[in-house]
Amino acid sequence: MIKGIYEAHLPVKDLENSIDFYRRLGLELAWRDESTAFFWIDKGRSWLGLWEGDEYKTPYHPALRHIAFEVTYEDLKTSVEWLNTLGIKVGPVNPNQPIDPFIRPNQGNGTVYFNDPDGNSLELMCYVEVPEHLRHITNKLSFSEWEEMNK
Repeated sequence: MIKGIYEAHLPVKDLENSIDFYRRLGLELAWRDESTAFFWIDKGRSWLGLWEGDEYKTPYHPALRHIAFEVTYEDLKTSVEWLNTLGIKVGPVNPNQPIDPFIRPNQGNGTVYFNDPDGNSLELMCYVEVPEHLRHITNKLSFSEWEEMNK
């Protein structure tokens, strides 16, 4: 029955500024009006809605103001440099997380975090094939640590 997520929404303060930001990330503007814009994440399959209004003042919580975009493993490895070329600062969601991309072996994914201009938490994330004998690792590993373990 359920095939995936078709849309997600984020609150923004300045729609024009946010449209520019998400275009720099490579998303295609699908539709907009005076206070709303939708960007294709996967054209014809999923999109992100941006809604201008005071809701952007809602304090951050991952259940309210967070979205993760799927990327490849190779793209995640170079994501910090790519985001820096776009003038986007990479940073952890909380002080206990690393800034650089990291691998979560127990979850089978890799990730890096950054914010949009309104403080919405964004994440680039990829699936990582984890050998069974490494699935017990709950520590976050840097790419170099992960690749050394998988030689």
